[in-house]
Amino acid sequence: MSILQFLRIIWARRWLVGAATVACVLGAYLVTLIVPPRWDATSRVMMGLLKPDPVTGLVIGNSAGAYVTTQMELVKDYAVAGQVADQLGWLSDPALIDQWQHRPASDQRDFRRWLAQIVIDRTKVKVPEGSNILEITYTGGNPNDAKTVADALSQAYIDTSLAFRRDQATRDADWFESQATKIKTQLDAAAAAQADYERQNGIVMADDKTDLDTARLRSLAAAGAPAAAPFIASSVPLSSAASIQLAQVDAQIAEASKTLGPNHPELLALRANRAALAQQVAQDQAAARAQAGAAASAASAGAGAVDRAVQQVKTRILGESDKLAHLNQLAATVNLLKDEYDKTSGRAADLRQEAAVADTGLTPLGKAATPKSPSFPNRLLIIPGSFALGLAAGILVALLMELFNRRVRGVEDLRSLADTPLLAVIAGPPKPRRSWVRGPRRRLAGEGGRAVAT
Repeated sequence: MSILQFLRIIWARRWLVGAATVACVLGAYLVTLIVPPRWDATSRVMMGLLKPDPVTGLVIGNSAGAYVTTQMELVKDYAVAGQVADQLGWLSDPALIDQWQHRPASDQRDFRRWLAQIVIDRTKVKVPEGSNILEITYTGGNPNDAKTVADALSQAYIDTSLAFRRDQATRDADWFESQATKIKTQLDAAAAAQADYERQNGIVMADDKTDLDTARLRSLAAAGAPAAAPFIASSVPLSSAASIQLAQVDAQIAEASKTLGPNHPELLALRANRAALAQQVAQDQAAARAQAGAAASAASAGAGAVDRAVQQVKTRILGESDKLAHLNQLAATVNLLKDEYDKTSGRAADLRQEAAVADTGLTPLGKAATPKSPSFPNRLLIIPGSFALGLAAGILVALLMELFNRRVRGVEDLRSLADTPLLAVIAGPPKPRRSWVRGPRRRLAGEGGRAVAT
């Protein structure tokens, strides 16, 4: 079908298209007059997606999408909507009670759940793209009610989120504390078993988780290592005050010999002083050698004693290796239970602290604004939309009627129906012109027109 054929069909059935358009516009206008207006009020809450938790320090990362979806569903949950009905006093509203009593017989909901469903049905929640702001919109019968319910919804949502967090933290803390109690009982039993085994076998564990024999062996080995140091130190000549003075006197004698004669009194006095100092140095060196020899003898005797003690401890350790292995196993069990108890108790303390925190990570962005104009009916949108809808419906009906009752309205229609050559097109007679001449002239002009038509 060409554009010309389409326009010919629409023009031929223009009254049908116009009637459908006018009917649709009138119907939409009547709807705007009959249907009561609805008002939308929006309350905004900012979600702390990038704010760390005050207790755990965790930040919502890859799970932000699931978190936002959960929060949107929570706003329209019965827990929040029921709390709104309680806050606004709807449970004692006579008009709402009368509506609930005249509900259909198939509706078996109680009054509070019935009210909560009204709030849920009139609530819309969305998050603007690229933001972490939750927009809670409530549709009411008047602007003040819409604003009041929107504010109550945001506050009930924040309170419910805080209550859920505290309840969950309290339950988790109770569970961790019960587990810590069980672990503490096991830890006490394991520590008692270790102490009894040490008492029965005469083996005691040191603070570094090793038995005393092993610790003693390590100390003996460390004490026997530097035993050769006195022998090395004894071979080194000791420096004393007399040896230093002797060196100074030698220097003075050498200097005085350059200017004084060999029998000069000062030079003779220096030589006498040197002889006394040399004798003192010889006595000091003899005493040092004697002390070094005694220290060497003592060191040799001590090294032998250390070696014997090391051998004795090694023998004892080898003889009690199986007992030590069992004791180490008991000590490892005690250490494992102690670490588990510390972690469980710490987690329970963190959860108790989390249950006492009043921060949910949700920040209300002020109160909802009272709407200035109703969201429905919007005449500026409904009237043009109904005009377009009526025009489209009229055109569609016209095309359907033409499809079931096809007519030849032009050369294009004839060519589409019969594949035959077209020789000529004969135009119909012209329509008679209306005459505005009164009296006999008008009648004659009319008769003339009919004659031409014939």
